[in-house]
Amino acid sequence: MKASLRSVRIAPKKASLVAKMIRGQSVPDAVHILEHTNKKAARIFQDLLRSAMANASHNEKQDPQMMVIKLLTVNKAQAYHRGVPMARGRVRPMRKFLSHINLTLGLLDEPKTKKPAKNASQTAKKPVKKTEKKPSPASAKAPAGKTSTKSKSKADTTPSTSKSSASKKATPKSSSTKK
Repeated sequence: MKASLRSVRIAPKKASLVAKMIRGQSVPDAVHILEHTNKKAARIFQDLLRSAMANASHNEKQDPQMMVIKLLTVNKAQAYHRGVPMARGRVRPMRKFLSHINLTLGLLDEPKTKKPAKNASQTAKKPVKKTEKKPSPASAKAPAGKTSTKSKSKADTTPSTSKSSASKKATPKSSSTKK
């Protein structure tokens, strides 16, 4: 139920455009799509699909009309290196790409019913609850009138600046000019 082509003279990008159209389709639908597609890749896939259908009926004794395209891969193969003449005897290099194409047909599987989940070998651990931190005993023993140096905030220690004090500090210096 497989068919493959090696080193086909078509670029993989061009072949993969047509491959996307028929991937996952039933064989009769794929044949219909390929017959009505005006691309070189469609003719190549048509021959490959006919070969896979013949392999299924002859070798596996399956009805190809009941099959679907399970796997269709287009891979890059080696490239021909050619050259295009340019002015002054120069040559611009050009590569002509080749493709490897693999096609696999399979029977249409009905939707599988979900199997009951097996017991996991390891059970998931429960999340650890975070506990609130209690105040330290050193801050609890401090007298009510005095505050700890650690509890001073940054706002208490920094002097406040206003626009008026900032403008007094930034007085322009007088410049002397020589004549």
